[in-house]
Amino acid sequence: MFDISNLYKTYDGGTQNVNVLSGVNFKCEEGEFIGIFGASGAGKSTLLHILGGLDFPTKGEVKFDGEDIYKKNKRFLAAFRNKTVGFVFQFYHLLPEFSAVENVMLPCLIAGQKRKEAFANAKEALQFVNLEDRDKHKPSELSGGEQQRVAIARAIVMRPKFVLADEPTGNLDESTGEKIFLNLEKLHEAAKTGIIMVTHNPDLLRKIPRRLELKGGLLHEAK
Repeated sequence: MFDISNLYKTYDGGTQNVNVLSGVNFKCEEGEFIGIFGASGAGKSTLLHILGGLDFPTKGEVKFDGEDIYKKNKRFLAAFRNKTVGFVFQFYHLLPEFSAVENVMLPCLIAGQKRKEAFANAKEALQFVNLEDRDKHKPSELSGGEQQRVAIARAIVMRPKFVLADEPTGNLDESTGEKIFLNLEKLHEAAKTGIIMVTHNPDLLRKIPRRLELKGGLLHEAK
């Protein structure tokens, strides 16, 4: 699925450029569950954003199913973000004025689904994360763990091939974080969805089949 070659990302640091990614090479297959870890500032979030079509690389190839996504036009990238990959972040990014089901419906509406179809798909996604009885609640009426489960439902409502999760348990207590991880495991096992998850949590990392460390701008296979 993903085939990353010679990937660089450099930022303008004012007096000198800052190299965050320095020639990353990386492959992952359909349905893989991968954990990425590394020191703060190592570039883990930057890597996920590039994989998901959110941030252009300075140099290198980002191929998905054999096609370099950054050689495509903006319409292709928008569709890629909407249908092929789903995003889960440390901070939930839910719209406060919308209910849970309305937040989950948004990717469907952006994709052009009619409201009735989008509503049914959103309800199904909320049921997958065991939140069907909280569908009418706004984010302020939900706990942190419930908000993150809504965010997961929003990420999977279009049935993407991969979910990119950036510290999805980092803003939660240990028990709640474990429940969020179980939702991701369930998604991986039941729907065969690929997951690339950034985490600092060593207990969760040990449960992930393949682990990669981002260090010195490069990815290293971890034992």
